[in-house]
Amino acid sequence: VSGLLRRRFHRTTPAALQMTVRDAINQGMDEELERDEKVFLLGEEVAQYDGAYKVSRGLWKKYGDKRIIDTPISEMGFAGIAVGAAMAGLRPICEFMTFNFSMQAIDQVINSAAKTYYMSGGLQCVPIVFRGPNGASAGVAAQHSQCFAAWYGHCPGLKVVSPWNSEDAKGLIKSAIRDNNPVVVLENELMYGVPFEFPTEAQSKDFLIPIGKAKVERQGTHITVVSHSRPVGHCLEAATVLSKEGIECEVINMRTIRPMDIDTIEASVMKTNHLITVEGGWPQFGVGAEICARIMEGPAFNFLDAPAVRVTGADVPMPYAKILEDNSVPQVKDIIFAIKKTLNI
Repeated sequence: VSGLLRRRFHRTTPAALQMTVRDAINQGMDEELERDEKVFLLGEEVAQYDGAYKVSRGLWKKYGDKRIIDTPISEMGFAGIAVGAAMAGLRPICEFMTFNFSMQAIDQVINSAAKTYYMSGGLQCVPIVFRGPNGASAGVAAQHSQCFAAWYGHCPGLKVVSPWNSEDAKGLIKSAIRDNNPVVVLENELMYGVPFEFPTEAQSKDFLIPIGKAKVERQGTHITVVSHSRPVGHCLEAATVLSKEGIECEVINMRTIRPMDIDTIEASVMKTNHLITVEGGWPQFGVGAEICARIMEGPAFNFLDAPAVRVTGADVPMPYAKILEDNSVPQVKDIIFAIKKTLNI
């Protein structure tokens, strides 16, 4: 009997570790702070309060005032301090409480951080990470709800990443900190508390996700659905619903906005012959618009059997009322509608 029980016991697969996006970013920063003493974190409430969204929980107690620094409420000031520190050889992580506040510091991000390597003829690196929540949250209205993927993705000299799940978050924050260029990490406030399965390889201190590489989250044959950040989850939900109707969607998680992994998208479009893009930001000059343009200019265009379609946020400042807010950001039903329209179903 004991032998039989032992065999059954060994056959049980271990339960996969679950980790929230918040804890994954925290773990990534913790490992990099430990690995390299040049890394430090600064921003509003990151130290004693453990971060406005508790992303830096426990780091101040572990590393102290020198490396986890609470700043005054002056984005232009502390972003400038961070860029100067990067030029002097340190590796700052500059947290914006939300990316809406990065507008106060955009001169430092674009003119001081992004352009210096080029303007110095390749002599002066600026190894800095700008990170914080981006895009629509819930109930915070027009001034706190916009997506900056297209804004920062527009600028040469920056790298821009946009994680969706815990694995993305940890792998990309670590790659961003180790990169010798300024990297903008666009997190999502609504994803912080969401737990995901955390694979064994992601638990390693050497786990990195290369910047500039997308991931096919779901294989499919009928249509390519490209997205980044929180809408990736919506796309996977839509794909699950549609698979019951015999429609197989290939869902691509971009992970990186700039440099964009157009090769993965092209390869998928050549296979499925249809494309839709999904993003939470505004439509004009957005991430989806760029993908559609790149597909049109490249070899995949001749493989399209229907026009590419964008699913985006509404072209309005974000309303405060819940029902209007829900109608201003892409929902699963909007993605399903766009897929069926593209496939002429």
